[in-house]
Amino acid sequence: MAKTRLEIVTAERVVFSDEVEVVVAPGVEGQLGILPHHAPLMTILLPGELLVRKGGEEFYLAISGGFLEVRPDRVIVLADAAERVEEIDIARAEEAKRRAEERLTHPTTEVDMARAEAALRRALMRLHVVARRRRKSGAPPG
Repeated sequence: MAKTRLEIVTAERVVFSDEVEVVVAPGVEGQLGILPHHAPLMTILLPGELLVRKGGEEFYLAISGGFLEVRPDRVIVLADAAERVEEIDIARAEEAKRRAEERLTHPTTEVDMARAEAALRRALMRLHVVARRRRKSGAPPG
């Protein structure tokens, strides 16, 4: 099967760089499937699940938004944050969710509200991706 190079990059690190067969990303207009030789494009990514198929196996990442660019020789994901499902610390995500919910129930300023809402969305997205993937793989949660 034909392959394309996928690079997933955050401000902190290169999360992934390798040849892959398929990328499915959460675009602003729905799920976006990228195969080798896809037409060039650039789009905004929403927080959600990014699927990568390599060597007949699939793996998943939780991303918190960013940009996707398809070039003739590669696919580049510039993500605000990206974590492979197995890297997500469930206890930490649940604690972040609890803190954000607490801040939303006792707001002090408008800035705190916006930050708390963004933190809550990130935590919920991470927990959702982990729960979905572990349910499908049969692995126990946590």
